[in-house]
Amino acid sequence: MAGPLEQFVIKPVGGGEMSSVAFTNSSMWMVLTIIAVTAFMVGGMRKRALVPGPWQSMAEATYEFIGSMIRDNVGDEGRKFFPFVFTLFMFILFGNLLGLIPYSFTFTSHIIVTMAMALFVFVLVTLVGLFKHGLHFFSFFVPSGAPVLMYPLMIPIEIISYLSRPVSLSVRLFANMMAGHTMMKVFAGFVFGLGAATFGLGGIAPIVMNVLLTGFEILVAFLQAYVFCVLTCLYLNDSLHLH
Repeated sequence: MAGPLEQFVIKPVGGGEMSSVAFTNSSMWMVLTIIAVTAFMVGGMRKRALVPGPWQSMAEATYEFIGSMIRDNVGDEGRKFFPFVFTLFMFILFGNLLGLIPYSFTFTSHIIVTMAMALFVFVLVTLVGLFKHGLHFFSFFVPSGAPVLMYPLMIPIEIISYLSRPVSLSVRLFANMMAGHTMMKVFAGFVFGLGAATFGLGGIAPIVMNVLLTGFEILVAFLQAYVFCVLTCLYLNDSLHLH
């Protein structure tokens, strides 16, 4: 039986040698995620019924959910960033959920993917702050109300805190997805091991645990997409409004 970490190995689709231009399982599931999100939104809004059905209701609820998140955390100025935050949320959410399908691949469990998204957010919010405030943006690193004598200590702390944003943003998503999938694989291995040793009876408990973990991972999939995007909104709010 494959080890619990083998599910995270990146491989070229169709086999063959790994190269810098290979179309991998990670790339394939990113493409499938984009297709799934597009199908969900286009299919949900295709009829545009006055009394929405279940599919349209889910699409509209998702739209309202992200819109409310941006209003609450960024304000009216955040409306222009709705397409970006909505796309980010749906991409992470569907990537997390599709990764729960047996024999699929969870690309959000790789630090290189989550770091790329986090760095994009980091660069975006920094450019937004610079374009809006100019050099005054750097006053963000001067703690409001702090005595001048404390500046040499507090300004480096503020800078380090700001630069650590993409690290914390990426590690949180990657670590949660990797840990959850690893745990599910470990308990799946117990099903065969305990079941073979106890004529099948010992495999019942790991099966029940895996069912519970699957439900928990569905919740985590949504929660991690939400946390990633709500932090993005908070970073945008900082760049737009400073202190």
